[in-house]
Amino acid sequence: MKEPLVPVIPMSHTAHIRSHRKPRRSATSSIALRAGVAGGVLSMAAAGASASASAAEPVTQTIELPTLTADLSAQVAQSAAATQQAAANYELRAERDAAAAKAATEAKKDLAEAKKKAEAKKKAAEAARKAAAERANRSTERATLSASASASASTSVSAPSSGSVATVIAFLKAQVGDAYVMGATGPNAWDCSSLVQAAYKQVGVDLPRVSQDQSMAGTDVSLSNLQVGDILYWGGKGSAYHVGVYIGDGQYLDAANPSKGVVIQDLSGYPADGAVRVL
Repeated sequence: MKEPLVPVIPMSHTAHIRSHRKPRRSATSSIALRAGVAGGVLSMAAAGASASASAAEPVTQTIELPTLTADLSAQVAQSAAATQQAAANYELRAERDAAAAKAATEAKKDLAEAKKKAEAKKKAAEAARKAAAERANRSTERATLSASASASASTSVSAPSSGSVATVIAFLKAQVGDAYVMGATGPNAWDCSSLVQAAYKQVGVDLPRVSQDQSMAGTDVSLSNLQVGDILYWGGKGSAYHVGVYIGDGQYLDAANPSKGVVIQDLSGYPADGAVRVL
């Protein structure tokens, strides 16, 4: 059996015939694609450069970080040292202030006690001076009545003939127990010549300050004819190194030395080299 024939119909040359080919991309799509690819490449390049820069940065920081850390550590150490020094200075200043306050309190207390002692001694000396003056006045009256007898008496020691001598002796005895300090002039410490000078100043007699000059004052007296109130000296006349005052009965009073202070001593134990009389 024959197959039926299919009629062939002529087609116009403008008719659209489907193509089995894959459609082409448009020029716009191609340009966009190429731009995207190029952008991607540039982005990757930029990212690579950024990554390279980022990768290089730790190296720079690793080099600089020890320097920054060392500086910071030095600053911290310096600050700690300054703080410790300030604390030490404050503590030292506090200790000094406390010591100064304590010393000032003690000095104030010592000064008050010294003033109190000096005032008591001054009152005692004044009372002794008045009592001695009264006794001296009575002695003067008796001495006037028996002047001829006294003139003919031959004794190695004469009794005080005036209130002046008694005042000198009373002042000297009031200082017994005071300290000996070289260069001191009272009221609680003396050296030998300052004590003698102060004693005679009580009766208006101005003596030189040092023992050498005091041995040249007044009239020379032999040691066998001493009177109460005569100045004794040790050493050569004009070069004496020590002085004291004769108080009778073979005794003298002087500011002896730092270990004894102002004392009464026997002349026999330390014989003087000479004597002068100023009253």
